[in-house]
Amino acid sequence: MVGAEQIIRTVQLLLHNQSPAHDFQHVLRVYKNAEMISKQEKGSVDLDVVLAAALLHDLVVYPKGSIKTINSADDSAEIAKKILLEYKNYPREKIEKVADAIRTHSYSKKLVPRSLEGKILQDADRLDAIGAIGIARTFSVGGSENRSLYNPTDPFYKSERQLDDTQWTLDHIKKKLMILKNSMHTKTAKKIAEERTEFMELFLNQLRSEILPKC
Repeated sequence: MVGAEQIIRTVQLLLHNQSPAHDFQHVLRVYKNAEMISKQEKGSVDLDVVLAAALLHDLVVYPKGSIKTINSADDSAEIAKKILLEYKNYPREKIEKVADAIRTHSYSKKLVPRSLEGKILQDADRLDAIGAIGIARTFSVGGSENRSLYNPTDPFYKSERQLDDTQWTLDHIKKKLMILKNSMHTKTAKKIAEERTEFMELFLNQLRSEILPKC
């Protein structure tokens, strides 16, 4: 990708104080996911676009409880455009394509990307929200927002109660993580998402046995 090393250094500096769920390591994982998916998928994937978008997709992350949360992707896209304009070797005609992929990747906005590059970015980002790393990130966010781990009277939804992931972190796994596999676009991401979802099922089964041991 054109200018990859420059962009990586810039993003690392910008995210040095970011929370563990959306830090520079998250960006690198999404970058690697996007690169892997791009190589596996048939079709003409513009790596300059998809990999730049992966590196710049989370420059702005507002807290989950903030009314600004839905603007995170749009604001990240605008900053990404400014950064890419500073690099003389990055193709000018591709900058808006990068910005478009970033704008449409957000889960909260519930958008379907128009471009293949946008779909790959969305898949790459959502893969990092599931599996072992997804569980780790979820509990990291829950801890930072001082949520309880689980509903003490009904941790595993036996009463078919309304899920509330603003109070209980475990509810977020059921409410969002377990269904993310259904939103993947690419064949490669769908396969990986199935595997990671199976792992999360194993985790929930183990957690259930520890929280609610049989007498």
